[in-house]
Amino acid sequence: MGDRFTQSSRPRELVRARSLQQALQRGAPPTFIPPSIPNPVAQPLFLSWCVETESDTKLEANSEKTLDARRQYLEQLFERLPDAVIVFDASFRTQCVNREFQRIFGYSAEQALSQPIDSLILPPDRAAEADWMSQCLLRGEQLTLETQRRRHDGSLLDVSISTAPLIVDGMPAAFYAIYRDISVRKNAEALSSALYRIAEKVSASQNLQQFFAAIHGIVDELMCARNFSIAIHDPETQLLTFPYFVDEQESAPTPAKLGHSLADYVLRTGESVLGTPELLQKLLKQREVELTGPRPVDWLGVPLKVNDHVFGALIVKSYSENVRFRERDKDVLTLIAQQLAAAIDHKHNEQALRRSEVRYRSLVQTAVYGIYRSSLEGRFLDVNPALIGMLGYNSPLEILALDPRKDVFFDPADYSRLVDEFRRNGRMDGFEVRWKRKDGSAINVRISGRAVASGDAPTDVLEAIAEDITERRLLEDQFRQAQKMEAVGRLAGGIAHDFNNLLMVISGYTEVLLGQLSQGESLYAKAEAIQQASDRATTLTRQLLAFSRKQLLELKIIDVNAIVADMERLLRPLIGEDIELTTSLAPSVGCTRADAGQLEQVIMNLVVNAKDAMPNGGKICIRTAEVILDDSYRPENTFIKQGPYIMISVSDSGQGMDRETQARIFEPFFTTKEKGKGTGLGLSTVYGVIKQSGGYVFVQSELGRGTVFTIYFPRVDGPSQARNTPQVSLTEGGGSETILLVEDEDSVRQLVRETLESRGYRVLEAENGNAGLALAASHADTIHLVITDVVMPGLSGHELAQQLKPARPGIKVLYLSGYAQDAFPSPLPADSQKAFLQKPFTLQSLARKVREVLGPAPQ
Repeated sequence: MGDRFTQSSRPRELVRARSLQQALQRGAPPTFIPPSIPNPVAQPLFLSWCVETESDTKLEANSEKTLDARRQYLEQLFERLPDAVIVFDASFRTQCVNREFQRIFGYSAEQALSQPIDSLILPPDRAAEADWMSQCLLRGEQLTLETQRRRHDGSLLDVSISTAPLIVDGMPAAFYAIYRDISVRKNAEALSSALYRIAEKVSASQNLQQFFAAIHGIVDELMCARNFSIAIHDPETQLLTFPYFVDEQESAPTPAKLGHSLADYVLRTGESVLGTPELLQKLLKQREVELTGPRPVDWLGVPLKVNDHVFGALIVKSYSENVRFRERDKDVLTLIAQQLAAAIDHKHNEQALRRSEVRYRSLVQTAVYGIYRSSLEGRFLDVNPALIGMLGYNSPLEILALDPRKDVFFDPADYSRLVDEFRRNGRMDGFEVRWKRKDGSAINVRISGRAVASGDAPTDVLEAIAEDITERRLLEDQFRQAQKMEAVGRLAGGIAHDFNNLLMVISGYTEVLLGQLSQGESLYAKAEAIQQASDRATTLTRQLLAFSRKQLLELKIIDVNAIVADMERLLRPLIGEDIELTTSLAPSVGCTRADAGQLEQVIMNLVVNAKDAMPNGGKICIRTAEVILDDSYRPENTFIKQGPYIMISVSDSGQGMDRETQARIFEPFFTTKEKGKGTGLGLSTVYGVIKQSGGYVFVQSELGRGTVFTIYFPRVDGPSQARNTPQVSLTEGGGSETILLVEDEDSVRQLVRETLESRGYRVLEAENGNAGLALAASHADTIHLVITDVVMPGLSGHELAQQLKPARPGIKVLYLSGYAQDAFPSPLPADSQKAFLQKPFTLQSLARKVREVLGPAPQ
């Protein structure tokens, strides 16, 4: 059926149809080619075109000339009408057509004459419409409708048809039809509809692929677009891609840099290209383009651009001679491209905004810091998962229901200060407060943010980032404590080193005096008192060295359970009968690498401390266990290396300690005991030994609830090693060997020299390492032994020994030092104990050690 029609209410006659009927009866040619007409000016005729009257009829009947003139006028009018006109008889065969009909439908008059009108211009799918029109005409009705008719070449034409019967003597003698070409209007309407639908698709399509497919369908309604593609140039990657590509003979090109394809040519020039075979050949000759793949018959491409910026191309192709593109198609595609470019730009902006929103939401949702928005009145408006976990809750709804002033801030005044800061400055950086978790525990939080105007709220809101710095503050405290302990250790070690040199001289010459005095002399007791004081001072310096981790440890793989079991027998008599000592040793707890003697000293010190904390009796328990320390174990102590450890704990039911005391218990000379009942070095020694062995020690205590010391030693694989049995020392008798003595402390050097010379040795002495090298170089005879201090200005004792050995490969070395650990490089030599003597030492031990290093005296 037609697109639009109008049917008249009653049949009406054509004006002056009789003259046409007479022409038909005379057999006038149906072409209506106008004959020559007499000059109307020279021979004027009066023709009445009014409604026919009886007098007019008589006048026309009597005047053949007038009838002929009227016929010629009508024939010229028929031929020169701007619309196509066809007259057909009652059998619907063509009787005549005018020039416009021949032009728009492509038939000549001879081709159209006597042909059924349906076979000429009726499309096959319009047969029902033609039957309906025939029935209306036979009933004498007049019709007006919009439909399509077929041209001679098979193409379809949008037309408006007005058709009616020609009435002669009250009966239909023939029919006429007037065709007006409305394709321009139809195309404009279709294009307008297409542009409107493109605008609709922009918001309706979820992604660009759906959108491009919809555009393809719309373009295909306007022209043959079976081969349709969209090219987009990415300015960041400089690649030309085809996000949408539908082609009958070619697959989508891979992304590539701009080259010399037709699409590249459109992007370079920014102009539309209707690539007919002739134009394509011309561009190829000019080397403007290079064609790859199947060659199309027609190639039509128009640029996609926004604000004169070309970012792509819209392309249709034809591989068939039956489908050719015209300038009109280029104009249509250009209009489509303008709308499409704006839509693609809008889509890209939408997608960029959506990606940005997703990125920022992901950033907020996955952030390790708490992020929240709240009103100035104190209500949370939005929170991220990190803040939920920080406060110990399970869902955002729980947080949103809280009153921060009461439920979150430990001190409500902190919240007031925070809001005041926001109101005053509009922002805040590093505001530290204490928050309350769901379980009531406190966390330290640092808040930074700003006050912003909210589009969905009548007042400003706070946007803030909350960082949980509880662990950081704890680590900072631990680091400061470690720094303090390290500084105190260095100080203690330095004091012990210097003090050892002084004690060396005091104890050495006291030993000389005691050797020269008899027990009955009055000075003997005084010298002996000096010796005892020196020994006590030596013990103190040894403890200081243990705290500063400067003592020499005999590290071996030891069975911890065996050490604790052995100590239990020694400890029971020590602690008294009013204290109950129990042990709980985990089976097969394993081994660690430590100094067995020092570990015994650690346990001894802890048990003695526990006993002193229970003057009225109590319980002491020593436990061992194997543990795995990881992130979930003691998270506040993240400095602990992860792995398997052997745990030793010593707990008591004594008085306990407050936090201030716990923070200082490992400091040298710090004690809570009465004056004269403790040196304050017991726990310092424990700390130093454990740290030097690669372990960790922690204390947990509350006033009135006792104390627990927990020690962690790294667990090692392998069987335990037997402890060294004391070797029988050689006699302290002297010898005749030559000894190079290098010592920077004059008094110590003098004492050692005198002692060695008194036993028959030949001594070469030097005040530092460089002097020792020079002395050795100038001495031509054999030097059997080098006795050297370790820490000296310039060349150290170890460096001295290393430089002497190439020239004297058999030379032996005995190291002296108040810093036992500094005697040797790491790792320690296997015979380190044999070649080392720690200050202060007795003169007898010096003599024995020298003889031990040199070997048996020659006979």
